[in-house]
Amino acid sequence: MTGVRKSFGAFRALDDASLDVRWGEVHAILGENGAGKSTLMNVAAGLYSADAGTLLIDGVACVFSDPRDAIAHGVGMIHQHFKLVNRFNAVENVMLASPRGSYRRGLAEVGRDIKRHADALGFSINLDQPVGLLSIAEQQRIEIVKALVAGARILILDEPTAVLADDEAAKLLQTVNNLARSGIAAVLVTHKLRDVQAFSDRVTVMRAGHTIATLDPRAISSDELTTLAVGSKIVPPSRRGHTSGTDRLIVRGLSYGPQRRPRLHDVSFSVRSGEIYGIAGVGGNGQTELTDILGGVRKPVAGTIELMQPSGACVDLTSSGPRGRIDSGFATVPADRHGQAIASSVSVAENYAIAHVHKGRFGPWWFVNRASIRDVASSAVREADVQGVRSVFQRIGLLSGGNTQKLVTAREFSRMPSTIIVHSPSRGLDVRACAAIHHRLLAARDNGVAVVLISEDLDEVLSLSDRIGVMTAGKIVAEFDAPADRQAIGRAMVGHA
Repeated sequence: MTGVRKSFGAFRALDDASLDVRWGEVHAILGENGAGKSTLMNVAAGLYSADAGTLLIDGVACVFSDPRDAIAHGVGMIHQHFKLVNRFNAVENVMLASPRGSYRRGLAEVGRDIKRHADALGFSINLDQPVGLLSIAEQQRIEIVKALVAGARILILDEPTAVLADDEAAKLLQTVNNLARSGIAAVLVTHKLRDVQAFSDRVTVMRAGHTIATLDPRAISSDELTTLAVGSKIVPPSRRGHTSGTDRLIVRGLSYGPQRRPRLHDVSFSVRSGEIYGIAGVGGNGQTELTDILGGVRKPVAGTIELMQPSGACVDLTSSGPRGRIDSGFATVPADRHGQAIASSVSVAENYAIAHVHKGRFGPWWFVNRASIRDVASSAVREADVQGVRSVFQRIGLLSGGNTQKLVTAREFSRMPSTIIVHSPSRGLDVRACAAIHHRLLAARDNGVAVVLISEDLDEVLSLSDRIGVMTAGKIVAEFDAPADRQAIGRAMVGHA
């Protein structure tokens, strides 16, 4: 790809960007949120049409009209925000991308292809359940297999390890490495420097829509790569010693799902004021269901959720919905920000203001003050360093995933909550944005907030948590006080505690 330009209205997302990927290599793309990485790959995958520039495969110029055209040329992309039909199961979703002649015979054939690729990748995939009921990690596995079944020879993976635990991530990237050694060209869009340096052959660094450099990741240090990507050195937050208070959130015996195969089973833990309670685990072990239940989106089939008030009174929140949780001082940042945290078709300002409209901050609901909404949202965008916002009244769906996450986090923290539930808060974020959100979580803890941090990123859990619970097969199977032993947590995560 050479001389690629792409604009959205007056905003130029790509400006003379270039990328050169070889057969048989893993090529990483590194840069801040909004640097143009995903936009460039969306052009390569036929989702966007470039305003200018050329795309060559084996020296032959290609112009893709849509993703189906791209896959016909062997280019498949696993997006950070998945392209799946939630009501369809895995086989039906894969068949959409790789149709066969007879429907019934096609389903059986696609099912066999999925199983073959899943076995080769070491994936466990539920073929029968609607994908909307599966975890983010399980949906990602389906996306990867979908591209391979469709015949991708150039495989683009956008933040593939963001929701995977250490062992899973290493296994996936080793599999990608093996695919590259078999002749496939693999493009890895990621913010994880460790993945870049351990598994990629070359790395291209992008900044503000420009290609800055392409180099050998092993010939440069992590600090130098970070500085090249963001333009300055980033100091990660450190967790200082802190004395927590009394129990604020008490969860007892939570269960969810059918009796034969429950997604959660007898989950119990407590979180003190001024404490970060981290929940570690491989994706798909009940973390999404737990987040939804804590946020009031789903109702448990058994168990209780209690909140201790400063007065000493105990409030039972088990049956309350999201509004009741918010009124009780809860804030929730879900892992699926596009599916659960924003309305992508409305503006940045409206998505931010929704946190306060029901409280009357902008006037009565039938006549809100749009000028006030604009001013408050503009201030939040500046303070949270949300990039790519030309106007706060632009559609939020035009923002990159990382910048959307910045805004969602700023909105939830603006409620001044006493209890925060966050699931994978740094998923898909660059190192600068990740550090900023970690600073926010630690500052909230220091101010007496009770924080539940659910993450498949073990580094994130270890660096921020005061106590850690390990979740396996829908249960909390072990608990550790910080500083915790990484190997012991790893053993508990895979069921060997």
